Amino acid sequence: MTDPLEKVTATQVREAGLEDWRQIVGRLKARFRTGDFATGLALVNRIGAAAEAANHHPDILFTYANVVVTLVSHDAGGITSRDLDLARQITADAAELGVSSDVSGLSQLELGLDTASGPRLAPFYAALLGGEVDRGGEPVDASGQVPTVWWQDPNEGDDEWALPPQPFEQRWHFDVWVPHDDAERRLQAVLDAGGRLVSDRAAPAYWVVEDADGNRSCICTPAGR
Repeated sequence: MTDPLEKVTATQVREAGLEDWRQIVGRLKARFRTGDFATGLALVNRIGAAAEAANHHPDILFTYANVVVTLVSHDAGGITSRDLDLARQITADAAELGVSSDVSGLSQLELGLDTASGPRLAPFYAALLGGEVDRGGEPVDASGQVPTVWWQDPNEGDDEWALPPQPFEQRWHFDVWVPHDDAERRLQAVLDAGGRLVSDRAAPAYWVVEDADGNRSCICTPAGR
């Protein structure tokens, strides 16, 4: 694991002795129970210094009592030795501050839609969620504010893994909350991406929009409530 551009396997991650960290999808993630803002800020500053020294930078979610750190080598498309090394350094920094980790409850939300039309609908959902369509054809938000959307073709799959039939057609619905002064720009982006306005009767509280297949979502604001 000396090549910094070579992805490591899930087995290598498990055998790396990173007790504070877990692989979730293609990322390493840790949650540190800082307990208060000042301790969390001290840890974030330590992480920042370590990241600059390594020239390898994690994503950090900093709340009052927790610091959640996510590591991935984007140029390699997964976890590399750089992530393992930085994870060890972050663990050491947390230990020096007396901060414990908590691997329970680590998660990453993804939204899946059963459709064979994912690539065609992707621009709509990228516009709705304020993101971009990645090289894999999935809408992603680089700022990390909303989950990635992925597609699952209901006509594909192995019969061995087929699920029992449902008594109803499962659909989804997004309530996408945006600032009151950004709603109309977001709405226009959705319309430009092939979406349709179903109703603006409740605006500015919310606008109902739908994609080309009729799956509906709402653009919501605190205004008018």
